[in-house]
Amino acid sequence: MGAYGLRTQIWSNNWKSGALLAGFPFLLMVLLYGVSVLFLALGGETGRLDIALQQALYNLPNIAPFAFLGALVWFGIAWLFHQNIIDASTGACAVTRKDEPALYNLLENLCISRGLTMPTLRIIETPVRNAYASGLNEGKMSMTLTRGLIETLDAPEIEAVMGHELTHIRNRDVRLLVISIIFVGIFSFAGQMIFRGMFYSNMGRAGRSRRSGGGNAGALILVAFAIIGISWGLAVLVRFALSRKREFLADAGAVDLTRNPDAMISALRKISANADLAKVPSEVKSMFIENPAASGGLGGLFSTHPSLDKRIEALVMMGGCDPGYVKAAPPADKDGPWGQA
Repeated sequence: MGAYGLRTQIWSNNWKSGALLAGFPFLLMVLLYGVSVLFLALGGETGRLDIALQQALYNLPNIAPFAFLGALVWFGIAWLFHQNIIDASTGACAVTRKDEPALYNLLENLCISRGLTMPTLRIIETPVRNAYASGLNEGKMSMTLTRGLIETLDAPEIEAVMGHELTHIRNRDVRLLVISIIFVGIFSFAGQMIFRGMFYSNMGRAGRSRRSGGGNAGALILVAFAIIGISWGLAVLVRFALSRKREFLADAGAVDLTRNPDAMISALRKISANADLAKVPSEVKSMFIENPAASGGLGGLFSTHPSLDKRIEALVMMGGCDPGYVKAAPPADKDGPWGQA
């Protein structure tokens, strides 16, 4: 598969971006229903469970407009200031050619070779080794490298990392991931507000209502938490469900740009040895070239990245060489151990 000119991948990412936005109202309504049920429970609801659930449904038209207005405000703020938010969460700062001439020249040469718009170069002052691309609109993209990566990797390896991130930009992976972060962020924020604020501040009052009324407030709280948990879980799974193929394609794109699969392999090896920025939100970590906290677990179901071994195996198949990779031998037959007499 060619690494560049992947129109199918670009179309797929555009479609997924639209699907995320289209599916948001449905998940938000599920979340609101759970909140409505929780309010009834914390208010001391003691009637029949089915009637209480029906009442929560009737309450939706009253609270939905305010919830959607709040979501629109969040979307607007995140859309306009997403780069500022990401920079604040990672500590990234923009640099110019004067600040980092060697890095700037490497990136500029790669962009010129493919006719790509030069992204803004940013650096995080940390010994951790990692990198990511960010942005929503063409012409306003950014590429961020950590100081640890710059000081540990040699020039061909840094060039391979830059090629990887440029492929993400070219394939629209960056826009899709930023939209998913905005999308999941609303549900994460709502979940924290509900579980940390409303629940703890009203638990005593709800307990007194259950003891005095002997009704279904306790059952309603469990139902409410289940509904809220499902809506939040589905929103989070969106981030995991985004095709992990994008990392394989970005690695291949780096090879296509640099013609140096060995540099991409050695860069991944060095990055994986110290890749975790501990204080960065998990949503932002999904944008990094390596995310050790979510790579390969449970058969890859809850992974944002494929495992390092799988990525290196793919690069070896593209002609790369890695001392730590051992290719499985073909099955033996009657003519000899390798299929030859």
